[in-house]
Amino acid sequence: MTTDKSALETPGGMARRHAPATERNRGPILGILRDVMPAPGTILEVASGSGQHGAWFAAAFPQHRWAPSDMDPGTLASIDAWGRDAPAENILPARLLDTTLTDWPVSDIADDLVAIFNANMIHIAPWEAGLGLLAAAGHMLPAHGILFLYGPFLRGGQPLSENDRQFDHSLRARDPSWGLRDLEHVIAEARSNGLELSRKMDMPAGNLSLIFRPQT
Repeated sequence: MTTDKSALETPGGMARRHAPATERNRGPILGILRDVMPAPGTILEVASGSGQHGAWFAAAFPQHRWAPSDMDPGTLASIDAWGRDAPAENILPARLLDTTLTDWPVSDIADDLVAIFNANMIHIAPWEAGLGLLAAAGHMLPAHGILFLYGPFLRGGQPLSENDRQFDHSLRARDPSWGLRDLEHVIAEARSNGLELSRKMDMPAGNLSLIFRPQT
């Protein structure tokens, strides 16, 4: 079953939080990122959660800058704590970013933005958050840039497995605006914002990695 990224553990009560699912999926995700990452520039991570992904991935891209962000002010200390302990010097301070807003705090990285990375958010947030992400990516990414989405999706409006069905039900029980998003709906919304799906890769536990690029 896909694990809710927001189910965080905080060892010893420290600022640094821990999301077990991140350690399970980071290897396969990194393999994809190595294949698709554009030339050096800034990678904006949307919805960084605990901050573990950035701490792991940034070291693999030393010629890039990793810019973590989250809409929850309570996660920023954890993101920065993971960044300080990471074997990398290219992680920027975490920034507060709400994808439903049109004015994103990215003026310092806009000129060299090459990628937007987002894992396990659009199903654990209102759909307006996903729409905001797609709109911003279509507006901000350069011609050679990418939007990377990772997570579980419905196919033809249906869960891929019984585990996904139960996960979708549990999300909607917690908040009716949450839930797995239909893959074709996401692709259509991306296209309406000037983004085309260039690659779709099956990942462990029924998840997908989706690579979107600006339309040419």
